[in-house]
Amino acid sequence: MIKAIVGANWGDEGKGKITDMMARESDIVVRFQGGSNAGHTIKNEYGKFPLHMLPSGVFYSHTTCILGDGVALNIPKLMEEINGIVSKGVPAPKLLVSDRAHIVMPYHILLDTYEEARLAGKAYGSTKAGIAPCYSDKYAKIGFQVNELFMPEADLRAKIENVCTLKNTLFKYLYHQPELDPNQVYDTMMEYKEMIKPYVANTNAFLHKAVDEGKNILLEGQLGAMKDIDHGIYPMVTSSNTIAAYGAAGAGVPPYEIKEIIAVSKAYSSSVGAGAFVSEIFGDEAEELRKRGGDGGEYGATTGRPRRVGWYDCVASRYGCKVQGATQVALTVIDPLGYLDEIPMCVGYDIDGEEHQDFPNTTYLYRAKPILKKMPGWKCDVTGIRSFEDLPKECQEYVNEIERQIQCPITMVSNGPAREDIIKRTPLI
Repeated sequence: MIKAIVGANWGDEGKGKITDMMARESDIVVRFQGGSNAGHTIKNEYGKFPLHMLPSGVFYSHTTCILGDGVALNIPKLMEEINGIVSKGVPAPKLLVSDRAHIVMPYHILLDTYEEARLAGKAYGSTKAGIAPCYSDKYAKIGFQVNELFMPEADLRAKIENVCTLKNTLFKYLYHQPELDPNQVYDTMMEYKEMIKPYVANTNAFLHKAVDEGKNILLEGQLGAMKDIDHGIYPMVTSSNTIAAYGAAGAGVPPYEIKEIIAVSKAYSSSVGAGAFVSEIFGDEAEELRKRGGDGGEYGATTGRPRRVGWYDCVASRYGCKVQGATQVALTVIDPLGYLDEIPMCVGYDIDGEEHQDFPNTTYLYRAKPILKKMPGWKCDVTGIRSFEDLPKECQEYVNEIERQIQCPITMVSNGPAREDIIKRTPLI
């Protein structure tokens, strides 16, 4: 059976914790898209770990972790991450890397950095991890798949020469930067080959066999629906599809085998990077929520940048759940909201004086203003509570109202950073 865990919002919803919890019951955990440009933070008996390339199932010895075909693979970052967790006492993970995954090359990172600098005030807020240039090359058919590290030298050198000819036009004439040396690019790829060789596999064949054997497979998405290249707040999106439907393509499994889709949604809103964010708050009000939020504050797991924060957005979340095909929702980090007397909730958009319940395209999204409904706060710490019925009535009603608004059953409520801080809930719908 295959389950997918994906984000309903802008990413940073707390998917890592939910994935970590569900990995206990999984044989295989697969990252199916994205790269080192975002991360999941896991807190367990070994410590606190911000993961960027590794799937969140790496802390379980019974789980095989896979980086699938759709991943943008930063090989040095992956090695650094493996060494980092092992150095803290975590057993070496059982890891397979798809021979069809595309490699993030050093020149991708340079291109990402130079382009953001060229755009200056109109930049996309890239993490400069080379993700967009990597995926651009993939679709232009000049990228390098992992298997190409093992092709005959003459063939690989010929492809490198062609790529360098194309890239050097940009480096020299657009960015006014030093040109690439094909020999250095080849040497780097040979270093990558030695690093990644122990992990490379035909993961498609491995997963097809696992499906036939009835293994429990968990697909782990990066970021959230609002950052999807097709369905998100384009162009302020990531460079891959973050929705569960792409899990089949990015992992290499039949789409009809995905039986459950758990959309993770934060009990307030947060976002890293630029783009339309209707329920965003500012100033002291935002700083107070940012300081209290998440696990140690709302700061990016990869970048360390302060996240933009806002009230829960029912319009965006309802859309996110629909586009993800969510069968259930895990609502996370409800515990930081206990300081508020009232908790605003965005229940509609005002666009040019008209109320809208459907999430619009970006052109109209920038003109949207939040229509807020205020819910009573519960004014206490709910961390450590294990039963939904034991939560304050105001907290229960806040969750119930979100469920009514997003029209998707909330089956889990997270009320703390630890693995065990999860409340199982019987949905009302």
